[in-house]
Amino acid sequence: MKVLVATRRTRGGRPNDYCWCVEGEPVRIGEVCPKDRDDPDGGCGCGRGFVGLSSYRATSTALVAELPLSREEYLEAIRSSLQAQGCDPCACCSVQEGDDLMDLVADWPVGAVVERRLDELVVRELPEPAGYG
Repeated sequence: MKVLVATRRTRGGRPNDYCWCVEGEPVRIGEVCPKDRDDPDGGCGCGRGFVGLSSYRATSTALVAELPLSREEYLEAIRSSLQAQGCDPCACCSVQEGDDLMDLVADWPVGAVVERRLDELVVRELPEPAGYG
C-alpha cells in the first residue's frame, strides 16, 4: 500500500528543512502548535512537519512509498504510535486519520517527495519516468 515515509531527499530545498526521523519510517501529519498556527515557517517547525510513527520525531519532507502493509496493519501502527506518545486515540479517530492519509497519497506516484505547509501538502519532487535518467 502507498503511504508517506520519512525522507532526506530534497532536504535543503528550504533553508529551514529538517529530518530527525528514521529514514523510511511511516509518518503522519502532526498537530500544529500556537507558534506555527498561522505560519508554517514559524518558530517551532510543526507547521511544516510530519511525525514518525516509531521514532516520534519529525521531518519536513516525506516520500510516497509502497510498503508491504495491509490497511489494518497501517491503521494499527497509527493507533499504537499515538497511544505510545500518550494520546488516547479512539479506534474511529485512528481509522479516519489512516484513511485520510491513504486518500492523500492515492494519486501521487511512488517516489514523489512532498512537503507540508500547514494544512496543505505540496509535491516537491516527482520521480523520473521509467526509462529516463
